[in-house]
Amino acid sequence: MSTETPVREAPARVAEPRQPLLSKENRRLVSDPFSDNNPITVQVLGICSALAITTQMRTATVMAISVIFVVCSSNVAISMLRASIPPRIRMIVQLLVISSLVALVDQVLKAFAYDVSRQLSVYVGLIITNCIVMGRLEAFAMRRKPWPSFLDGLGNGLGYGVILIAVSFFRELFGSGTLFGFPVVPQFLYELGYENNGIMLTSAAAMFLIGAFIWVQRGIRRKLIDVS
Repeated sequence: MSTETPVREAPARVAEPRQPLLSKENRRLVSDPFSDNNPITVQVLGICSALAITTQMRTATVMAISVIFVVCSSNVAISMLRASIPPRIRMIVQLLVISSLVALVDQVLKAFAYDVSRQLSVYVGLIITNCIVMGRLEAFAMRRKPWPSFLDGLGNGLGYGVILIAVSFFRELFGSGTLFGFPVVPQFLYELGYENNGIMLTSAAAMFLIGAFIWVQRGIRRKLIDVS
């Protein structure tokens, strides 16, 4: 009688069902940061840049595009590398990826939009420390595939950019009487005594505007109110 132990065949791997590129879950990754999970009004992240560079719509728009590029690209890069990143140095790798992308953005701005680059000053470099970028890498890209990671970065970047542009709209309009640097307040209003509100160009005005957006959002979306 044979005493050999029978060899069990390994169970066949069942392929995970592939989701459509624009499935309901993927669409939610883009839409949620606009409302229920906005980086600024709900997560309260990226406040420093929202206070500092929103005196003009041009600078706010460029900053929004820069953050969208960095968060999308870093999410995809970290998602592709996640299996080969040792857990003990994962944050160092993340910072290296982010800083490389920010350096690229900084050089592009200096080459093609030097005036805006000077206005943004150190705030381009501070994208490296933006909690939105690092937060999405830790919370999402380290655990998910590249395509959902890209959509997550896109949604959070757009949600951040919408608030930045909205704040800059009111600050530039009422503080300077311009939009994107072009005068929009009719001259006859100035002749009648209208004056630009210099308070809107201060960081305090940006804080009040963000607070107003948070108040309006929670008035509409009552489930966001913390009742604990």
